[in-house]
Amino acid sequence: MPSSEPSLRHVAMIMDGNRRWAKEQGLPSIEGHRAGYEKMKQVGEWCLARGIEVLTVYAFSTENWKRSETEVGFLMSLLEHALEKELNYFIDRKIKLRVLGRREGFSDKILSLIDKAQEATKDFDAMTFAICLNYGGRSEIVDAVKEIVAEGLEPEMIDENSIAKRLYWPHMPDPDLIIRTSGEERLSGFLLWEAAYSEFYWINKHWPALEESDIDAAFGEYASRQRRYGA
Repeated sequence: MPSSEPSLRHVAMIMDGNRRWAKEQGLPSIEGHRAGYEKMKQVGEWCLARGIEVLTVYAFSTENWKRSETEVGFLMSLLEHALEKELNYFIDRKIKLRVLGRREGFSDKILSLIDKAQEATKDFDAMTFAICLNYGGRSEIVDAVKEIVAEGLEPEMIDENSIAKRLYWPHMPDPDLIIRTSGEERLSGFLLWEAAYSEFYWINKHWPALEESDIDAAFGEYASRQRRYGA
């Protein structure tokens, strides 16, 4: 039944505009990514303070490998730093970390750091921080279907539940609200299965320029909507 005051448990964000922000500041692209990384930490704090149960961010798509070798290399070094140096940040705040996406393409060290961080935080419940890395919504569905085929399920056994349990995060709570920065109004392959009934909110600011008041405005707009789920 639709509610006039929808609960906001899961917020998902497409962190767009790092490079454009850097260009406007007269800085190289990598400085935009560095600023975007710091903003991601800040946004996590804002969401934690507001009682958000799950925050999912689109950090690196399957298409991002096509960027320049220099840029991809910097992003990988930033990821390695985050996984290695920020683990205590998650532990101190009791935040569970989940990484969603394909594992190929990453170094053995990064994969080991991902596994270590997920294991170290698996029992925390203050908030779940899910980061999409080498992620694509179509790839996620394709990988789920491959599992179904490999397991030999008969057609009559396949339903929404059988697909959902084979996604990167089985039975992830669907995002209530998806926010995208930088004025773009599209999903770009983000959580295609999970976003079927999500609300959307577009912010005409580049990700590093995001302010706490923008988050409050998004959450306030969400609270004013009535979710019907097709009813």
